[in-house]
Amino acid sequence: MEKGKLIEKIENRLPELIEKAIDMRNYSYAPYSKFRVGAALLAKDGKIFGGCNIENAAYGPSNCAERTAFFKAVSEGVQDFSAIVIAGGPEEGIRDFCAPCGVCRQVMAEFCEADSFLVILAKSVEEYEVYTLSELFPKSFSPRDLG
Repeated sequence: MEKGKLIEKIENRLPELIEKAIDMRNYSYAPYSKFRVGAALLAKDGKIFGGCNIENAAYGPSNCAERTAFFKAVSEGVQDFSAIVIAGGPEEGIRDFCAPCGVCRQVMAEFCEADSFLVILAKSVEEYEVYTLSELFPKSFSPRDLG
């Protein structure tokens, strides 16, 4: 499906999703990087799952906001998704668009159709960029490659 049509399908939910992602930054646990990230994941059934980054002194056990949202959703039995909004920046506020890391992109590829899942990078309700997962993660490895 064309990206414009995908955006139209969630357009009425976009302000709510962006506000949720920005609000989720308040729950971030980022004492080391001081970089707070929030995410709002929209399931195809309309439910929204929030996530924030959670750091750890050992670094490896840290978790990104995007994966937190996905893991919350999957742990509650939801595995069909339409879009995710990501908002991140230093504690003082959002300065630039915050793209998902490679590990988060791989998790998205596990549960989402790359050509129809939208990844929205937001600074505010008025300022955001929209990508499909396939634009951000071309030639991804997914469950479809195993069978």
